[in-house]
Amino acid sequence: MEQEKIDRINALARKSRTDEGLTEAEKAEQQALRQEYLEAVRRNFRAQLDSIRVLEPDGRVSELKPKDGKKDC
Repeated sequence: MEQEKIDRINALARKSRTDEGLTEAEKAEQQALRQEYLEAVRRNFRAQLDSIRVLEPDGRVSELKPKDGKKDC
C-alpha cells in the first residue's frame, strides 16, 4: 500500500479523535482505506504462511492448515 494512503488513514484517525469529528464522506473514505490496508497485510502474511511446512510427530511434512478450515487468513 502506498505511503500516501497510509498517511491519509492516520490523518483521518487523528481528525476522528477531535471535537470536529469526521463527515460521512470521510468516514466512508476511512473505511475503504482501512479495508484496502487490511487486504494488503493479509496478502503479505498469506504468502509467508503458504511457505510454512509442519513436521508431524510421525515424521511426515505437511502444509500449515488454518485452524477454522478457512483458506485465507
